[in-house]
Amino acid sequence: MPAESIRPQRSRTAIIADTNYVAIYINCGVIQEIKNEKSPNERRNLMMENITIRSITAMDELIHMQEVEESVWHMPPTPVHQTYTALNNGGIILGAYDGGEMIGFLYSFAGFDRGNPYLCSHMLGILPGYRKSGLGVKMKQKQAELAREKGYEMITWTFDPLESLNAYLNLHKLGARGAIYKENHYGSMNDGLNQGLPTDRIQIKWDINNRRKADRIKFDEERVLLSKTADGSPMITDNFHTTYHKENDFWLMAVPTNFQAVKQEKLELAKLWRMKTRKVFQTLFADGYQARDIIRNDSNQLSYYVFTK
Repeated sequence: MPAESIRPQRSRTAIIADTNYVAIYINCGVIQEIKNEKSPNERRNLMMENITIRSITAMDELIHMQEVEESVWHMPPTPVHQTYTALNNGGIILGAYDGGEMIGFLYSFAGFDRGNPYLCSHMLGILPGYRKSGLGVKMKQKQAELAREKGYEMITWTFDPLESLNAYLNLHKLGARGAIYKENHYGSMNDGLNQGLPTDRIQIKWDINNRRKADRIKFDEERVLLSKTADGSPMITDNFHTTYHKENDFWLMAVPTNFQAVKQEKLELAKLWRMKTRKVFQTLFADGYQARDIIRNDSNQLSYYVFTK
């Protein structure tokens, strides 16, 4: 703190940037930090109190959306003429606001397959300081509400299967399912999240009129088809080669809990995870299994996909 700011003053309290602490200014000019006793859930609820989620309808809001998109993906944003056209032809675009500032958005447009309309949810972007707050779930729930009003029954989107936090939102929180694996779906991409890796994706289908809770599966080492070695490399287990049978009720597969950290530390290791998990995903999906849930814990290096039929 600059010296000139430490001087006798009236007692006052201010919340500093880190919500784990409260800074208290006392008369002698000394700053004392005390631990905030609020639980993580209480802090998340406090953060969410000031956040509103609403439809984006105006051109200037789409321009603000571009700014958030650039901040999240570090690449040129989607043109406004494209998002505006999607918005006026069955699309749904949501903005999340902290006061008057946009801190997240959800962009979706109309899709059509063999006579059946659906909503294609293309981008969900949230600024870093607001992640892991439950905001993503609330935005998807609002999207489903508006989609039902428009007559949609299905929302579909893709996500990187190695991003365990996204998988947790899609499968565990929302109850969607994944059964289609798209190898290098977008080709080479140069943004910070995707650069240097094949852009494999899982296509998610979310039946918004038939909500379900994720199946409770107890961890079983004998059902793990892919794990890791002592040095962190992905390893297809003996179970895959010996006990795997397409009639079994469920299987598990490990992925790094923090894949971006793996990628930043060693790109070649991240590529190995992509190739090994690709093989297991494609095998299971071909045999009729679906990705239904993920067992995830921030304190563990590995998270586990749950596959059932």
